[in-house]
Amino acid sequence: MASNKSTLLILFFSISITIQFPRKTSSTQIPTNPDHQQSDSDCTNRWIHIRRLPPVFNLDLLSNCSGYPLFDDFCPYLANHGLGQKTHNLSHSWYRTDPLMLELIFHRRMLEYPCLTADPQAADAIYLPYYAGIDALRYLYGPDYNSSSEQGLNLFEFLTTDSPESWNRKMGHDHFMVLARPAWDFSQPLGNDPPLWGTSLLELPQFYNVTALTVEARAWPWQEHAVPYPTSFHPPNLSLLESWVQRARRSRRTTLMMFAGGGGVGRNPTIRRSIRNECENNTMNKNVKNVNNVGMYGSGAGGFSKLCDVVDCSNGICEHDPIRFMRPMLQASFCLQPPGDTPTRRSTFDSIVAGCIPVFFEESSARGQYRWHLPEDQFGEFSVFIAKEDVVFKETRILDVLRSIPRGKVRRMRERVLEMIPRIMYRKHGSSICLRAKKDAFDIAIEGVLQKIKSKGQVFAQ
Repeated sequence: MASNKSTLLILFFSISITIQFPRKTSSTQIPTNPDHQQSDSDCTNRWIHIRRLPPVFNLDLLSNCSGYPLFDDFCPYLANHGLGQKTHNLSHSWYRTDPLMLELIFHRRMLEYPCLTADPQAADAIYLPYYAGIDALRYLYGPDYNSSSEQGLNLFEFLTTDSPESWNRKMGHDHFMVLARPAWDFSQPLGNDPPLWGTSLLELPQFYNVTALTVEARAWPWQEHAVPYPTSFHPPNLSLLESWVQRARRSRRTTLMMFAGGGGVGRNPTIRRSIRNECENNTMNKNVKNVNNVGMYGSGAGGFSKLCDVVDCSNGICEHDPIRFMRPMLQASFCLQPPGDTPTRRSTFDSIVAGCIPVFFEESSARGQYRWHLPEDQFGEFSVFIAKEDVVFKETRILDVLRSIPRGKVRRMRERVLEMIPRIMYRKHGSSICLRAKKDAFDIAIEGVLQKIKSKGQVFAQ
């Protein structure tokens, strides 16, 4: 490993260990941000205990960040406690964030949560700082492929032998952890022989009671709930957030719709292929309002310089370079979010940050996933839904659907999208007190998991 990577890791280890692992103290002595001090009454039903885990379950996993030849070297993305390196030296809010770092980002934010307690018996919930997504790499891309059904067994053994009273109190119902990969990657049936893709972490009966926050949940298991993918936007103060929202609000939307992603180049009928075909068939129309004298919303309503824009993000070239897709998103009115290998996309949250109205083609892409962050009963206020079957097999044109939406409704939808930016972003750790007054994706996830654990506890008590 290069020396600069080693230095980065050592710095990360020392800071994290110093903050996370104080000597055994009373609950009021756990180190937190001074601005976060709260009274006991403010923390009623909100106390969380961070379970002390050996480094083999988190920090030690980072030391092998370049050790998976079949997977990208993720060492550069460990910087800034998982936010990654800044996009440029003068940036204060934009980072080259890798979605796999969600576990680190969440861990760092937990350390400044205002209602931490050192006493697990006094806690309403217990957080397990286990980097499951990173640990899974050795089963998915490394030497332990044939042992993928064993992920989590050593963690369970530790939880039930080291201070077992914490686990036995509610048999894990009050525990939660974060998974920075889709739940499907942890859902291989235990009996698969030979093993297929994924590990069996979520299939282990030992963890059925643990709440798992994952970037994409399955439809049925009650222990899972989806939380937003981390974007590259992590403002440290309210001024920078507000200035960005104003920029997105004032941005000239010169493109009707855009798609940032890969795929859709094969012969098989897919939603991505349909999108590419529709865009390619309309690229010759440089000025929409000159086509039959009809603008975007009808005659005399003005037009766009582009009907459709495609940003090719094949082979992951956009993943750590937000400039590639953020500028086109700022210029587009609608951002298309077709499913890929799985229903959800990080691009959904990138488009919201850009003030670009998301267009979904599957219910499970967002509506059936992020109910805490994207209220299910409000989806029509900030997004558009077009069934992918109608586009692929019934010749429904996406352009026609979007052009039929009244101009005033589009303005209202965009305003709702802009209002949602704080809810789906992960602000930077150590942010200003004014910014902390606005709930971000982490805050909403914590509220949701506390309520979920409370509901499970009531069932468990019966």
